[in-house]
Amino acid sequence: MEETKRYLESFLFQNKIEIPKSKQSLFEDFISNETNIIAVKLIKEKQQMIMQNWNLKNRIDDIMHQSVFLPNGTVNKPYEAKIDFIQLGWDDIISYEIQNLEETGLSFDPEKELLSGNPKVSGDLKIKLLFKIDGEAEETPLNEKVFTLIVNPDPKSLWKNIETDQNALFAKEDNISVSGTFLDKKIVVASKRGRSHANSGSFREDDFAFKNFSSNGWSVLAVSDGAGSAALSRKGSKLACDTVIDYFEENLDKENLADFDEILFSHYKKTDPESSKKISHFVYSTLLKGAHFVNQKIEQFALENNEELKKFHATLIFALVKKYEFGYAVLTFGVGDCPIGLLNKDVTEITLMNTIDVGEFGGGTRFITMPEIFQSEKLSSRFGFKLVDDFSYLMLMTDGIYDPKFVVEANLEKIEKWNNFLSDLKGNNEDGSKVDFENDNAPIAEQLSNWMDFWSPGNHDDRTLAIIY
Repeated sequence: MEETKRYLESFLFQNKIEIPKSKQSLFEDFISNETNIIAVKLIKEKQQMIMQNWNLKNRIDDIMHQSVFLPNGTVNKPYEAKIDFIQLGWDDIISYEIQNLEETGLSFDPEKELLSGNPKVSGDLKIKLLFKIDGEAEETPLNEKVFTLIVNPDPKSLWKNIETDQNALFAKEDNISVSGTFLDKKIVVASKRGRSHANSGSFREDDFAFKNFSSNGWSVLAVSDGAGSAALSRKGSKLACDTVIDYFEENLDKENLADFDEILFSHYKKTDPESSKKISHFVYSTLLKGAHFVNQKIEQFALENNEELKKFHATLIFALVKKYEFGYAVLTFGVGDCPIGLLNKDVTEITLMNTIDVGEFGGGTRFITMPEIFQSEKLSSRFGFKLVDDFSYLMLMTDGIYDPKFVVEANLEKIEKWNNFLSDLKGNNEDGSKVDFENDNAPIAEQLSNWMDFWSPGNHDDRTLAIIY
């Protein structure tokens, strides 16, 4: 009854009714009336229900307006984000379900509170949370909260792939990959048009060529990168590679190969203290003739077609290789920013077989079409020689591979960087793209070409990689 008295006193006071002392006995009778006691009890229950309803509504509204941060996703890239109910303060949510994930490539694991998958669509994905909090009646409809997951498009999809005009002057294939034999080893080469060229419908400027010469036991491999600023560099790179092959096929037997074989043998046996000088002379004179012939051939082609020589600017690297009973002789030449790497048999050492035209050359790439390279005091540094018992890989690549995978010139002489590169080739990459270097791997050329589709921000040049293994 005391509770009834306090409530009615407060109620009458709020209505500006005071109870004088003369009415106190009457008030006592009033509050002891059973009807009034029941009425007060009902009123207080209704008030409590109203408060509970308000608290529920207010709590639901807080959840509805609470910000939920989900990290951005990218189409076709694995995504994972935890929706931590405890951290969000949602420990009073007693039941829920996540909707609107159909056809998004995402799913939600309620036990782990984990949103994951490979997003299939880009844009602002509206994810719906249907929930009920503690205190709501069982028959109450679920509350609906929508939060946004931003999924960025696959960067690759933003690039166009416009076909080249195969009827145009000096047209060439956009992508080409081949595999075969090189001496007693295998070779795989892929050359792929860069995204920057595909986006504008322009031609692949890289090129390559290789051949085994049965008459003398030598094999040759050439790779070239046409200058992006040169309008006809696609032809320049092709001429450079094809001319290297043609020159050595025609002229290598004319060189004193028998004498060179003897010099190499004495070098191997360490019986001739002058063998290193003799080898250097042979390498220099033989490869220089081939390189200079390429320069003259492109210049002649430009004149015959009434075009400026600079329109055919292209780098050039090539390697002449022969197997002897005591090992492999590797002779190289290079002009431009394309490296040649020779990895020893157990992949513990790397020999960079050419000097790259960066750094000491002032950052400017040189081209086989530049006559001044043959008058430069640094000409001798363009030639390389190595006699090895065996090797695991001999690789020639253009800067479309070198730039994204090695980044700077100094990394080309670090064996750990080459091991990382090999690991990448063998599948340790975000795409899971793998090149299987097995002798009976028939689709290896296709695998290498597919691997070359790797994404590297800012690196969209043509890509050419030749591997002897």
